Amino acid sequence: MEIYIDADACPKNIKEILYRTAVKRQVQLNLVANKFLRTPESTFIKTIIVPGGQDVADDKIVELISEGDLVITADIPLADRVIEKHAFAINPRGNLYTKDNIKEILSNRNFFTELRNNGIDTGGPAPFTTKDSHEFANQLDRFLTKMLRR
Repeated sequence: MEIYIDADACPKNIKEILYRTAVKRQVQLNLVANKFLRTPESTFIKTIIVPGGQDVADDKIVELISEGDLVITADIPLADRVIEKHAFAINPRGNLYTKDNIKEILSNRNFFTELRNNGIDTGGPAPFTTKDSHEFANQLDRFLTKMLRR
């Protein structure tokens, strides 16, 4: 099992949690981004640079993942593609996307996108908080504990 991060949009503190986790658990962590990222020196941490452009990083992640891998992303369409490849996704707020919930989450996302495209102000996501970081760390720990026991 490997972990991939949709790194361009991932909050810095979530990356820091993932760096520590990769080294502690000795799990390969791959950051996919369209720019250079400063990461700790570790054989467990690798950066994959892709050209800029719409969905280029997403396409690379989907190309690279294998069944059972984990992707960290807030991008719901990417999470849907990940689930279709029998991998897993967690967003930076700690929500685990699964085959049981992804279609409903994607449908809601598409509905709100349509409202915004028609000029309706739906607000945006709540500001990212310390509580979100804790939720992410807890979900990541539960997920890895379960998966690494297999």
